[in-house]
Amino acid sequence: MFKKFIMLEWKAFLRSASFAKNLALKILMIFGAIYFAVMFVGLAFLAFYGLEEKFPDPLVVINKYLIYYFIFDLVFRLLLQKIPVMNIRPLLTLPIKSSTIVNFSLGKTYLSFFNIVHGFLFVPFSIILLYEGYDVVSVLLWHLSITALLFINNFLNILLNNKDKLFILFFAVLIAFATAQYYELFDVTVYTGPFYHGLFTTKWMFIIPIIVLIGLYYSTFNYFKSNLYLDAGLASKHDIAKTENLTWLNQFGVMGTFLKNDIKLIKRNKRSKTTIVMSVLFLFYGLLFFTGGIESYDSPAMHMFAGVFVSGGFLITFGQFVPSWDSAYYPLMMTQNISYRDYLNSKWWLMVVATAVTAIVASPYLYFGLHIYLMILVGAVYNIGVNALLVLLGGAYTKTPIDLASSKGAFGDKKAYNVKTLLFSLPQLLGPMAFYALGHYLINPNAGLLFVGLAGLLGLAFKNKAFDLIVKIYKTEKHATLEAYKQKSA
Repeated sequence: MFKKFIMLEWKAFLRSASFAKNLALKILMIFGAIYFAVMFVGLAFLAFYGLEEKFPDPLVVINKYLIYYFIFDLVFRLLLQKIPVMNIRPLLTLPIKSSTIVNFSLGKTYLSFFNIVHGFLFVPFSIILLYEGYDVVSVLLWHLSITALLFINNFLNILLNNKDKLFILFFAVLIAFATAQYYELFDVTVYTGPFYHGLFTTKWMFIIPIIVLIGLYYSTFNYFKSNLYLDAGLASKHDIAKTENLTWLNQFGVMGTFLKNDIKLIKRNKRSKTTIVMSVLFLFYGLLFFTGGIESYDSPAMHMFAGVFVSGGFLITFGQFVPSWDSAYYPLMMTQNISYRDYLNSKWWLMVVATAVTAIVASPYLYFGLHIYLMILVGAVYNIGVNALLVLLGGAYTKTPIDLASSKGAFGDKKAYNVKTLLFSLPQLLGPMAFYALGHYLINPNAGLLFVGLAGLLGLAFKNKAFDLIVKIYKTEKHATLEAYKQKSA
């Protein structure tokens, strides 16, 4: 039966209306997977031989901090890993056991990139341990335990799927533990380190993660099997409708109508609510750069990169999917006598206000110095003047419908990216870095700030001209966009 399921998946891929796009995407994903595989193999060597120079037993240090690795892995899965599903409803009318359907669906998760990529880290690391003379049985049992813990994260991700509050909780726990340890308030590794190292030194302890994994698999299996009915877990969910007037937006005319629609969309739908969560998380992005903890990030150009990202969370997570947010009713909108300029202008103003508010909320970065906060402010000016226009321009070529009821894909759907959208993303990322580096190295750091700020103000000055071009492109791409939004099941 599993063989037949695999054939159905293969035929669905080949017969998809977007087969050519999917094939090209798969090829790009393979190259991306190779890149990450090489990086993880290199990390395995660095983890052992890099620590060996300072510590007598690198494995003890690795085991001490494994708690952060697993918490981050779970947060990353909750944020990005999609749950492999089948087209289950038609199968329920066939003489196929529900247990077979559930087992196959859960079995697909074992082959997820989020599971396989860890093998390129821990397999080479285990081989290094064997090469360096560590006990063979202990290494194999430790590796088996680590693999079981990773699959525990896999099934936790399935059970916690679409539970936004739990994602926030795990992320908050990760930040709290790291902050408390950095400031020597509380060291969680004192309690977790002995457990992970015990998986190596105490041979029977490998049974613990194995038992937990088996129990979690059966819990997940029973949960999905009990909901494998059209009138239960597969039934469409309907929320109670609520009305909001937002009359204060009437003063903006037609554009105000679109603003009302966008605000309601963000407040009422799971996927759009996720953009707000992501915007808040982007605020903490600068901590990776401004604290000096990561040497490769501690440079003027990279600081400017972080400055743009801190204030650009909403612009990136929301703006990159204009007009896909309205894909459910976009065909209806196109039958109305509406102005593309008013429609796009409402999106632009929404991003501008969100960017300005975020820049103000980011004021605690003054702790790292006035210059750092000025980087964030000029980064916000660049986001408003340049990047807001670029994401709208890239949106004309983003033709992926969005399921507003799902919170998955907070960073975006991989199908949304193509050569044109990637080209538009380059000046968003590299532009402020280049302007700042030019002023910083040729004159002084303040000149770098001035160059970035002037680039943003220049974008604002030519906003109307840019909008003329953007509106023209949206009209040109109109019919292709409408056709793409019909392929929701592709």
